[in-house]
Amino acid sequence: MKASSSLVIVLVSLCGLAASVWSQSSSLDSCSSNLNVDGLPFNTTSLACISAWASENFILRYKQTSANTWSFVLSTPIANSYIGMGFSSKPQMVGASAVVGWFSSSGSGTVKQYALDAQTPSQVKPDQGSLTIVASSSMIVSQSNRTYMAFQLDTAQPESNLIYAVGPSGFTPGSTYQLMQHQDMTVTSVNFVSGQTTTEGTPYTRLRRSHGILNMLAWSILMIIGIIVARHGQQYDPMWFYVHAAVQSSAFVLGLVGIICGFVLENKISASNVSTHKGLGIFILVLGCLQVMAILARPGKGSKLRGYWNWYHHNVGRVLIIFAIANVFYGIHLGEKGNKWNVGYGITIGLLFVILIVLEIQKFRK
Repeated sequence: MKASSSLVIVLVSLCGLAASVWSQSSSLDSCSSNLNVDGLPFNTTSLACISAWASENFILRYKQTSANTWSFVLSTPIANSYIGMGFSSKPQMVGASAVVGWFSSSGSGTVKQYALDAQTPSQVKPDQGSLTIVASSSMIVSQSNRTYMAFQLDTAQPESNLIYAVGPSGFTPGSTYQLMQHQDMTVTSVNFVSGQTTTEGTPYTRLRRSHGILNMLAWSILMIIGIIVARHGQQYDPMWFYVHAAVQSSAFVLGLVGIICGFVLENKISASNVSTHKGLGIFILVLGCLQVMAILARPGKGSKLRGYWNWYHHNVGRVLIIFAIANVFYGIHLGEKGNKWNVGYGITIGLLFVILIVLEIQKFRK
């Protein structure tokens, strides 16, 4: 009896495993498999095929079907959101035109063109863009755990910089067709003749990363460490002062370099939506310069002005850090770095504040 029960459990487990494997494999597509999708609005035989976005299993099939007509079929896993494919003259999202498709809650499919005028959702405009989509050629269908978005473009040669995006899970556009910011995206360059694809990533990635990391480290992390040293290391006089000065001076230099990287980056990408971020950065730099000048004009310990100087120095530093933290989070949003950067930076700042609070409590109890 026990043996038969064990056998039943094993068989059920194997059936479950087989079902899971079959379900996962059925949601995959590859260029080695034939395109057998019912109801597409144009002939899809003899399409060229490339792995468009390997990490998301996006497969693109395409063909020039006449002198001025190109056919495209984008195959993706079912995303429970919108999928998009953009065409751009530059390897970047801004300035591109995109074909975006999704299924409503009732299961009906919608495909629309969008003009990607800026990175903010309000500037991603439905029913606008430079693409000429052939009438009655666009469709999005679901089959075998895959989504297929098909469309034809009236063009002699489509742009070779292609942008792929997937929307946040569970989101579908409403009656205004406004999109939320994508969950993930990639930029590629494709040779439509050879089928060779190159992942471009984000333009000026190294410069963007240098700008972000330097400002994160300088204006918030090192500045907070410098405050901790100044407030809770004074029993080690005068060593605490030299450490505090060294940390804050390093923070100022690194922050200055980070802001210069930001100016260079703005010039290279011709960004139109960074005025607030830039203004906050300049304000933070001005506060940093005021702190440096305050150190040079510091009154002696016995001076009547020392108390006023301390109040000024401490509070300007606090204001600087508050604005710096806010601007870093805003910069992560502009750079579309997503939750990983937000969480990592947030945890780091949170730990520093926990340390500061614990030390403040200990100091209060003494």
